[in-house]
Amino acid sequence: MNVKMILSAVKVLRQGGVVAHPTDTCYGLAVDIFNKAALERLYELKGMSQEKPVSILVRSLKEAKEYGEFSKIALDLAARYWPGSLTLVVPRTEKAPVFLNSKQDTIGIRVIVEDWTKNLLEAFGSPLSTTSANKHGQASPYSVAEILVQPDFLIDGGNLDPKNQPSTIVEVIGAQKRILRQGNIVV
Repeated sequence: MNVKMILSAVKVLRQGGVVAHPTDTCYGLAVDIFNKAALERLYELKGMSQEKPVSILVRSLKEAKEYGEFSKIALDLAARYWPGSLTLVVPRTEKAPVFLNSKQDTIGIRVIVEDWTKNLLEAFGSPLSTTSANKHGQASPYSVAEILVQPDFLIDGGNLDPKNQPSTIVEVIGAQKRILRQGNIVV
């Protein structure tokens, strides 16, 4: 792991920049979720409506519970599939910034297994946004060459497996579970 690259990425994030990085699915874009201007820039870069929610990456279930309310079913799914390519959409807590997915009562949260991004989250010290590093509606990038948007910083994690599907997204509200997007993980 290149510590200098991680620290450079953290500096860019703290200045409100957008960082492209490898994940356990495809390349993603990260910004500081507490920086409204950075989130707005992320939406602009992707050409995506601000009505479309963006999920967050956290370091652990303990940290996830600060931003979302986990029912027994959500806790069971997190215990079974985290870290990994499962995004849980749960009721948001007051700690989630009001301007992040402001029209939503829920928040998508994921604990990642990929080393570059785990180290980035650890060095940054708080949640980051997660969305694929592409223009909205285009194919997800699995190599640096496929990233057609212009982030402020890029962590080159090499070529990722194009067989990786986007994360499975499951909404869990109390005892109700609903699959919003099917990925590699089947719940």
